[in-house]
Amino acid sequence: MKNSEVVVKRFLLSLAACLTVAVSAHAGEVSVAVAANFTAPMQKIARLFEQDTGHKATLAFGSTGRFYAQIKNGAPFDLLLSADDETPAKLAKEGLAVDASRFTYAIGKLALWSKQPGLVDAQGQVLKSGTFDKIAVADPKLAPYGAAAVEVMTQLGVLNTLRPKFVQGENIAQTHQFVATQNAQLGFVALSQVMAEGRLVEGSVWAVPATLYSPLRQDAVLLSKGQGNTAAAALLQYLKGDKARAVIRGYGYEH
Repeated sequence: MKNSEVVVKRFLLSLAACLTVAVSAHAGEVSVAVAANFTAPMQKIARLFEQDTGHKATLAFGSTGRFYAQIKNGAPFDLLLSADDETPAKLAKEGLAVDASRFTYAIGKLALWSKQPGLVDAQGQVLKSGTFDKIAVADPKLAPYGAAAVEVMTQLGVLNTLRPKFVQGENIAQTHQFVATQNAQLGFVALSQVMAEGRLVEGSVWAVPATLYSPLRQDAVLLSKGQGNTAAAALLQYLKGDKARAVIRGYGYEH
């Protein structure tokens, strides 16, 4: 190799190292509380976000009600991706979030799902037939999807009949796990949990008509502790971009 080529190669390696250091120096970290129903899409979005921006997103998943209590008690989250639109508004009113930052990042869909093919029919008549021992439902006091499930069963006139068969999860992720492990034959979950790239992953499902429950508008908000965090601002903006929107649609959400 010629001396000139060696010099050029060393220069390029040095430049690459400098750029890496520069990106690392400017990269930030954002701590995000994420509604359990949004686990899979958010994991994918976070990977894309980190690749595209250099910022790191640390994710915690759980029930919106539990996150609300933690944030009230000083939990160090920068952003909340809620399973409803009420909790972010409440936090903003209480001075714990920036009201102007709120926006709807997804509109969720409720589904009745069983790991067993053929158990759940396309009209949800299985709820009236009662041909099962256990049905998983998220805690309606903590999880908006649980409240929506109760709303559906009330509308169909089966709530009191089915209540003795309830297996209650703290959040929608635990509810999904009950069905996935067959501790309950079926359960109300987020459609996003059983869909991938627009297709049912396994089992049988009833996509519950939106007319049977209040809209599951899911809002994101910048929390007070996240003000001034450039990574937090960048992630909020990224959620509105084409890459994130494509992921969200792929998991069965509207927006």
